[in-house]
Amino acid sequence: MTSDKPRSFSREECLKSRKVIGSLFKGGQSFLAYPFRVVWCEMEGGGEGPPVQLAISVPKRFFKTAVQRNRLKRRIREAYRLKKNDFYPLVQSACPDKQIGMMLMLVAKEETDYKTIEAGISKLLRKWKEQF
Repeated sequence: MTSDKPRSFSREECLKSRKVIGSLFKGGQSFLAYPFRVVWCEMEGGGEGPPVQLAISVPKRFFKTAVQRNRLKRRIREAYRLKKNDFYPLVQSACPDKQIGMMLMLVAKEETDYKTIEAGISKLLRKWKEQF
């Protein structure tokens, strides 16, 4: 189910499909785990590949330069990569034999450090447990 390297973030785990991203915003569920707004939904034809496909969004409105946005995306990817082994069992118990499409949108208006991002990912895990 997961990649060969349990701590890697493979291409299969990236959410790239415009169709799935559109369905996230049309019929997905969301919650806030500061500094993130999390939007997720069950994907069609799940069961193949990783349990979660993730997309990351950092707003151009607050972070004007690509350097800032890319730095924040790298921090978010790294924090998620380190915590995903705790997250996958929660997803598989809540939605067995299904794949989840998820988007993390940064809602903070100022550049956040890695510790804040890591705390947000931990908060995401806690809120996911509470929902299911």
